[in-house]
Amino acid sequence: MYLAQKKIKGRTHYTIRESYRQNRRFISRDLFDLGTDPSRFIVYPGGNSFYIHESIEERLNALDVNPEAHEVEDIFWRFLDPEIQRALETFRNRQMNAKSRRVPKTVKTPAVDQFHIFDRRRILYLKCGRTDLGNIARAPRTLFQVLKAKSRDEIEQMIMEMERILAAREFKTYAYAVFNLQNFFNEWFARTTPKMLDPEKVDEHFIAEICRLNGDPEFWCGMESGDGLHQYLVRYVLMYFDYDYAPESFIEEYIRNFINSRRDYRPPLKFRKADMDEAGALFKETPAALKKMSRKDLVRRYRQRVQKLHPDKGGDPGRFIKLTRAYHELLRAKP
Repeated sequence: MYLAQKKIKGRTHYTIRESYRQNRRFISRDLFDLGTDPSRFIVYPGGNSFYIHESIEERLNALDVNPEAHEVEDIFWRFLDPEIQRALETFRNRQMNAKSRRVPKTVKTPAVDQFHIFDRRRILYLKCGRTDLGNIARAPRTLFQVLKAKSRDEIEQMIMEMERILAAREFKTYAYAVFNLQNFFNEWFARTTPKMLDPEKVDEHFIAEICRLNGDPEFWCGMESGDGLHQYLVRYVLMYFDYDYAPESFIEEYIRNFINSRRDYRPPLKFRKADMDEAGALFKETPAALKKMSRKDLVRRYRQRVQKLHPDKGGDPGRFIKLTRAYHELLRAKP
């Protein structure tokens, strides 16, 4: 049993769900809709005590779900009054440590290859902060036990919560690492300094990899992915295109500038007529108007269109990606 969250019209909605085995895979189902404010189900009788409203237990029992008391409390813990959280924190940690010591030592560690490689990359980065994930096969098997007996939905909800530790400056590097984009380059710096690579090529590989993952039935494991980019992958598009790599040291910047200054010259890419027609449709401008725009006007127009097409604003992720690519191509052609 776990807490799931989803953005609806800019507001976060919460749902209690559970993963359960069906045939040879785990899928999920909704148990209780908590709305936008789960704290309304917490009752404070006095002092530092609290309990969860009986309507939760009644609904779960009606669905033949009988969780332990601590499982329900774990779901609501983040919504508890902060003062009571602080008062009970030590006792709660002691209970959790005691519970972990009671786990039977005879439980076998499942084979690592039963977990999807994309999940393993994300877990390894989030727990160890390693950008170079090329030697992931050597990582301890116990590191990936959190993926055991979980549906795709529960794994995504868990990893979204883990990703909250990332700073904004890490987003693009994180996306670069977990999609293993270094694998497409032979340069020695591809493992640690991706900003020194050709950004066009990195963009192309990122888009190809996220589309491949979107259509991978082994990854979704029975979960419907729909026709467009799945909502659970949209956040990686935003991490990659909305942010830049972390600031670099003076030495890294010097090396990058040195390499870039000696790249072979390539003339600005000219759009084919079909490309310009598509770009015009995305920008809601004629191809002729796009060609005449100054860099400043193009940037302004792009920002206006992002407000309509950005996935956070309810836009289509596929059109947002095409808009961003067209924008960069047009910008490179401007003097």
